[in-house]
Amino acid sequence: QVQLVESGGGLVQPGESLSLSCVGSGFTFSSSIMSWYRRVPGKERELVATINSGGTMTTYATSVKGRFTISRDNAKNTVNLQMNSLKPEDTAVYYCKVKVYTRDIWGQGTQVTVSS
Repeated sequence: QVQLVESGGGLVQPGESLSLSCVGSGFTFSSSIMSWYRRVPGKERELVATINSGGTMTTYATSVKGRFTISRDNAKNTVNLQMNSLKPEDTAVYYCKVKVYTRDIWGQGTQVTVSS
């Protein structure tokens, strides 16, 4: 059974940092491209960051470039998202995603709220 479980969300003030983690199981994690998305109610889900299987290539949405860092630990089947200098507009439910064969597999999501 393919599964992704996110953790690390919470409530922070603007300018603070938060780190999210996603643990994968049921598929070959070390061979998989991993991504973080976020969704604000009433809006389309937004791709935030992607990392290749070896962790050597990353891409970011313009809105988070320079503030967020995606990384992975293949020994622990974990992909992380370090979020610095958080802004109120970063408030969303954050999801990790993997494509297994032709299926997109999503985690349950973790809420991040940035508010003073």
